[in-house]
Amino acid sequence: MALLDDVLNGGNFTTGLVVGAGALIAWPLLSPIARPLAKTLIKAGMMAYGQAERLYASTDEGVGALVAETQQEIGLDNSGQ
Repeated sequence: MALLDDVLNGGNFTTGLVVGAGALIAWPLLSPIARPLAKTLIKAGMMAYGQAERLYASTDEGVGALVAETQQEIGLDNSGQ
């Protein structure tokens, strides 16, 4: 717990060495798992962004059509006068 406290409070030189050494030792063991997981998360994020973009575009189009229709019904032109 003291190591975690040192890291969160800015740490010191020894804490930095311990964390760095641990990362060097752990990375080769974790990279076969971490890389595919990271790629999967990035793909999911890109797909979610694309879906949100399409949803926004269709909503914007629908609201724009609704506003234009309402303006025609009350006799306003496109300038709002």
